[in-house]
Amino acid sequence: MTSEGVGSAEPAAVRIGVLVVAYNAATTLRQTLDRIPSDFRDQLDHVLVCDDASVDETYEIGLEYKSGSTLPLTVIKHVENLRYGGNQKFGYRWAIEEGLDIVVLLHGDGQYAPEVMEQIVSPLMTGEADVVMGSRMMKRGSALKGGMPLYKYVGNRILTRFQNAVTGASLTEWHSGYRAYRTDALRDVPFADYSNDFDFDTEIILGMLAARKRIVEVPIPTYYGDEICYVNGMSYARDVAVDVLRHRAHQMGFGGSTGGGGVDTAAYEVKHSPHSSHGQLLTWLTGIPSASVLDVGCSDGLFAGLVRSMGHHVVGVDLVKHEGIGQRIDAFVEADLNQGLPTEAGSGYDVIVAGDVLEHVIDPDSLMADLVSRLGDDGTILVSIPNFGHWYPRLRTASGNFDYDQRGPLDRGHVRFFTRRSFERLIAGAGLRIVERRTVGSPLDVLERGGNPVIGRVARAASAVDRAAVRVWPTLFGYQFLYKLERV
Repeated sequence: MTSEGVGSAEPAAVRIGVLVVAYNAATTLRQTLDRIPSDFRDQLDHVLVCDDASVDETYEIGLEYKSGSTLPLTVIKHVENLRYGGNQKFGYRWAIEEGLDIVVLLHGDGQYAPEVMEQIVSPLMTGEADVVMGSRMMKRGSALKGGMPLYKYVGNRILTRFQNAVTGASLTEWHSGYRAYRTDALRDVPFADYSNDFDFDTEIILGMLAARKRIVEVPIPTYYGDEICYVNGMSYARDVAVDVLRHRAHQMGFGGSTGGGGVDTAAYEVKHSPHSSHGQLLTWLTGIPSASVLDVGCSDGLFAGLVRSMGHHVVGVDLVKHEGIGQRIDAFVEADLNQGLPTEAGSGYDVIVAGDVLEHVIDPDSLMADLVSRLGDDGTILVSIPNFGHWYPRLRTASGNFDYDQRGPLDRGHVRFFTRRSFERLIAGAGLRIVERRTVGSPLDVLERGGNPVIGRVARAASAVDRAAVRVWPTLFGYQFLYKLERV
């Protein structure tokens, strides 16, 4: 080996694949493949044409094209029709299994311009994005000039505006089928669980938003020819609306789990609303002079950092040491709370905070006794717990649909459940008395995050109604119970 070769290895080339979804595209497939720019073909690792059980000669034409083309082409035909979403799922699994870095979705009917494929891929190549969407709406008026029917244009704009308002996104178009994904981003979303129908395109973007992937749009030309549209507009609009509303419900803690259970190591989001559990706990801590505070189950330390900013000395304990926590608190102890508080956590604290933690341990009675043993003579314990008696868990259980959610009272990380009565028995058993008890309602303020003023007004009105219901019937409408406790 020469000295010039040492350490001079070039980075591996990015492997790009194209997934061509095709159904009854015999009249357009050949022209669509021809339109892939010749200078971009050399960058392609593979092109997969997925014929979704067409009743015409799409498959045969694909094979014929392959025999006379320099494209690295594979043509397959499904025995049964997988539908639009199912066909994409097959293709994305193929891209991941093939070890591709990027996969571009191209429609075999030629409606989306292969000529701009390089522009679609560019933000992924430069590391600016995890997902790129081609938008026909970025250039004002271009969609209608390109032949998009007026009713489709109006429907597209209305649905896109609705989806942005509900999700907090700011896409110019949700309904373009011209996309490119990094395969590592695809691995991070459960796309196999998404719809097999046309709303798959919406569900995968919702999944990317939930996974906090970077989505970039690039302008693309609009072309409408004599291709056959298989989309039922009303059914599609209904499915899309249900998808985004379900996504928002998941953000609020309602809806199906993404799987898993037991120990939850993900960082918990700080709830800044004064009506939230964190807001109420901070109110209690504001009224206490500079104190020594133990934050049990401190997660990433963002809440503990707010406590420290009040002038308190804060020690945090949790199973995982999240990045940056050392800058937010005075000391951190890494420990499994199911094994009790370690000696390193110290004792003699003025305040111990157990915010949303007792429901995560197998034996909350033992942990509570451990907390009491670490209190100073006049110490206070501040606790927040979810209310299993809230109307939502009651409804899920009564209807036979009990399951775990992504967060909320049925958080998949919860291993114990409490009602107000059962938790207050635990308090008494630990030799504590209730100094003050508060109840907070559902986190409806999360609806305001999209920045849409109409949605914001609706959210504030709904929150006001929910808080009124909590005052009237706290055990049914209370989302969380908060307690300030002292030794008897």
